[in-house]
Amino acid sequence: MSTGIIDVICGEKGSGKSSMALGRALQALNQGRQVVIIQFLKGNRKQENLEFYKRLEPEMKLFCFEKAERYFEDLTPEEQQEECINIRNGLNYAKKVLSTGECDLLVLDEVLGLVDQGIVPAETLLSILECRDSADVILTGNALPEAVAHVADRVEKVAVLTELVIDKDQG
Repeated sequence: MSTGIIDVICGEKGSGKSSMALGRALQALNQGRQVVIIQFLKGNRKQENLEFYKRLEPEMKLFCFEKAERYFEDLTPEEQQEECINIRNGLNYAKKVLSTGECDLLVLDEVLGLVDQGIVPAETLLSILECRDSADVILTGNALPEAVAHVADRVEKVAVLTELVIDKDQG
């Protein structure tokens, strides 16, 4: 029986879901836990943050199986088909990581979008989660599929916050 916790962080684009998940990953690193992060639907734009993540290895590893340098929704249908193969490779790797106990925390960033956009059925994601044993899993994405909501231990819905900042020095 799996004892790992499933956390879901969902909400609007730009609401800080990935940042929230990264914060949890850093907390896990601070506790001496091994962390794997797999990003989906963001394209292979990780170069901008790669140096930061490299400093956290080997305790934290970041993977992006997609090859395009644009978001999935910005690709042509032909490019999307090709990326679907890469996405499936990422999901297979996630299953392997959980099955072998390779990490204590697995973050599947924007994985809920795969279900929301019809790239993979919810059952595929659920079968990956069943492999978790004692590893915790964080799932992020805009929309929460009902099937995933039923297996989640905790769901956090975040919204884009807008605030008025008044600079007192500016009067």
